[in-house]
Amino acid sequence: MDQPIFRFAPSPNGELHLGHAFSALMTQQIAQANDGKILLRVEDIDTIRCTPEGTIQMLDDLDWVGFSWDEEPRNQSDHFDDYAKALEKLRSDGLVYPCFCSRNQIKSNANGEKDPDGAPLYPGTCKHMSQYDREKRMQDADAFAWRLDMDKAIEKVGDLTWQELSEDFTEVETVKANPAAWGDVILARKFTPTSYHLSVVVDDADQNITHVTRGKDLYFATAVHRVLQALLELPEPKYLHHGLILDDEGKKLSKSKKSLSLAALRKRGWTPEQIRVQLELEEEEDLDENGD
Repeated sequence: MDQPIFRFAPSPNGELHLGHAFSALMTQQIAQANDGKILLRVEDIDTIRCTPEGTIQMLDDLDWVGFSWDEEPRNQSDHFDDYAKALEKLRSDGLVYPCFCSRNQIKSNANGEKDPDGAPLYPGTCKHMSQYDREKRMQDADAFAWRLDMDKAIEKVGDLTWQELSEDFTEVETVKANPAAWGDVILARKFTPTSYHLSVVVDDADQNITHVTRGKDLYFATAVHRVLQALLELPEPKYLHHGLILDDEGKKLSKSKKSLSLAALRKRGWTPEQIRVQLELEEEEDLDENGD
């Protein structure tokens, strides 16, 4: 049997917190238990918010908390050409179209439907624009995004499923994908030839990832990834969506909400062992009397 390959893929657009530590260390534990390889991917397609300093801090935090990986990290910013090629294939197949709507326009034109993340579902304003009007607006240097025509995509690939693993790897559930719930998702923008959805499936294929472990907040997004994998003829990994680390109010930890970071805990004197105990990845009795 081929060696399973796992990955952890954080973004250096802010300081890592306990949620990142949990996902990284849990992935590491699962990989080790299954004699697997674990890779690190730096998701830095946002070249404005993701800085070299942020990447250095992120790598230092991961090393401090005890996360290790095989091979050199893969930086997404080095692979824009790969994402552009994937987008071009979808364009040549007539599966994407340019959308010139701003966020405010989408919100004002929305019909009340929401995507699985709770955002207004794109109402398809630009979907039936004539080719002449599209080309004219693109030539006029208007800002635009490339959207996947989800109806055409579903018609092309048919019904899709994915294999969802239990956290102990003993059970497998076949989940029916519902990509239609997302509508015509954005795959790239005028000056950025990719989005999270497009880059993640290209990266997973290029890195031969066999098992994707990530938080339950990305559970429903897997439907979009399965569509793209089918359209681009990419292999299908197995998935494990683990529980999230929540704050005292029961909300997901977030960089944007300035959730307490690993760096801050480190300054307060926390040890990596205490982090693992806090995350219930290690038993407290494993620590010595000094907490080390």
